[in-house]
Amino acid sequence: MVMPPRKALMTSAPSAARQRALQRHALRRSAAAFVLATLVALALAVLYRAAVSRPPGASWGWETLLPSVVASEEEEGGAEDSEDLKLERVLKKASTVDNTVILTTLNAAWASPGSVIDLFIDSFHSGVRTSSLLKHLVIVAFDQKAYEQCVKIHPYCFALGTEGVDFSEEKRFLTAGYLEMMWRRLDFLRLVLEKGYSFIFSDADIMWFRNPFPHFYPDVDFQIACDHYVGNATDLGNIANGGFNYVKSNERSIEFYSFWYSSRLRYPGCHDQDVFNAIKHDPYIVGIGLTIKFLSTKYFGGFCEPSRDLNEVCTMHANCCIGLRSKIHDLRIMMEDWKSYLSLPPNLKRLRTSAWRVPQNCSLSSSHR
Repeated sequence: MVMPPRKALMTSAPSAARQRALQRHALRRSAAAFVLATLVALALAVLYRAAVSRPPGASWGWETLLPSVVASEEEEGGAEDSEDLKLERVLKKASTVDNTVILTTLNAAWASPGSVIDLFIDSFHSGVRTSSLLKHLVIVAFDQKAYEQCVKIHPYCFALGTEGVDFSEEKRFLTAGYLEMMWRRLDFLRLVLEKGYSFIFSDADIMWFRNPFPHFYPDVDFQIACDHYVGNATDLGNIANGGFNYVKSNERSIEFYSFWYSSRLRYPGCHDQDVFNAIKHDPYIVGIGLTIKFLSTKYFGGFCEPSRDLNEVCTMHANCCIGLRSKIHDLRIMMEDWKSYLSLPPNLKRLRTSAWRVPQNCSLSSSHR
């Protein structure tokens, strides 16, 4: 037998081994392709079954794939959140440890730069121990323009929508638009109480010069400022002003606000303040056990009845004043008077009991705004 040359043996042997290796590699690739095709088919089958059985509008559940993104959206809230959820979120962020918030309302007319809301915020910064209270303030915007301005100047804003009603323009005292806005506000405050939050409500044309909490009465459900204070906190003869009140959330206050709101039907053409001054004598209020006290104008004054002592004043309201221009004019002078008082040395401050130069454009009359 003739042996093949050595060179031929060296060539043929590696070729055969390479052929066997290629066959094994092709087999593995075929197996992998089969497994991949099976997995893809299975996934498509699951998606098809989900699409067929998914109720209309149901979630696909992508949130399980993107937990960090969804958690962030849930924390901050999205545009699709309901008004109720947005309100819960902002109240929770702004509230004190005992679930108390400070609330004010705003429309576009009062929101423009240099207008009422800027003076309101400035008073907190200029007041004595009041700047820290801003972190508990929620500004409730009646319209989109007011909301857009609010978010530029304050962290806690809430857009209160009212379908079919435009609250953006100035609402002059006792016009139909003014009454609608006041009653919408009152119904909103009832909702805040129902959510378990106590509140100080303050009109934005009230300047905060000192922390009011030390001057509130303990264990009282409802406390309200006055256009005219007769000298006794429990006397129903006090003429209340609905622009400033401190209300504790409980069953009595919630029932009272519901009664107050429904009473608008008994007094058509009247705003919330006049209706309160009418129903405060109603036996129903005694029946539900609501406790009411009126706040002295010594601490909580206004143009109707100014706080005379700058060493004691907590808030001053541009009440008894009709017209936005008149309000802004006199509020600016009031802030100048306050800052002038603060610049005095302590010994002269004690002597400066009365130094308001207001009202000027606002007239002292029987009007409440």
